[in-house]
Amino acid sequence: MQLPSTFEDLIDEANKLDLYSKLVVQLNKDFLLANIDLDFHEDILPSSLKLMLHETVYKLIQEKFVDYLNLLYIIDVSEKQVKELDGSDVLKLSEAVMFLILKREWQKVWFRHKYQ
Repeated sequence: MQLPSTFEDLIDEANKLDLYSKLVVQLNKDFLLANIDLDFHEDILPSSLKLMLHETVYKLIQEKFVDYLNLLYIIDVSEKQVKELDGSDVLKLSEAVMFLILKREWQKVWFRHKYQ
């Protein structure tokens, strides 16, 4: 599996395989498991999804760091990849983490679809 390198590529691939709504459902499931109050509607626009997810990650880093770490653990985002990010600008860091979250969720959805 070749992981998408940009948000747009990820959304294009999800739409091509008709898995975008499953990606949103997976995000909702993992956020619920992490006790984070964020629930996306299944037909949310990708731009809105990106904005809301970025904002949520930013707030978690700033205000609820333990919840942020718990979310990364539940979603199973690579600790190595997170450590490689530049943490000097929290806004850029939260955007990069948001994309890592989406890529990991996309992997889960793609594998479930491919091997069902």
